[in-house]
Amino acid sequence: MDKIELKRRTSKFSIDVIKFIEGLPRNRSLDILSNQLIRCATSVGANYRSACKWKSTADFINKIIIVEEEADESIYWLELMEESGLVDSNSILALKKEANELTAIFTAIGKTAKEKQRLNKLEIKK
Repeated sequence: MDKIELKRRTSKFSIDVIKFIEGLPRNRSLDILSNQLIRCATSVGANYRSACKWKSTADFINKIIIVEEEADESIYWLELMEESGLVDSNSILALKKEANELTAIFTAIGKTAKEKQRLNKLEIKK
């Protein structure tokens, strides 16, 4: 998956979460959970775009770690909505699947970048 596809995918995830939240009924608990979800879900795409403009390998790794954490946090808020019975499991199935996939993708990207950074440091020492 290339950078353009990941930008599109993270943007779509944000839009899907926004549309999901806009369709929810209003109540105190769900409003709080929704606010948390929309913040982290939209942060996934925003921080990935920022990572694409990295200034150093360390900068890229730090930003990718943030993206990974925000995708994982999205899963947490979706699970709370589901497990509390505030939303139907079927209504968030696709969002949870995408959040899990994005978390896995960015975890792998982060691991690869860290390994490349480690190998580059070893090469420099030689």
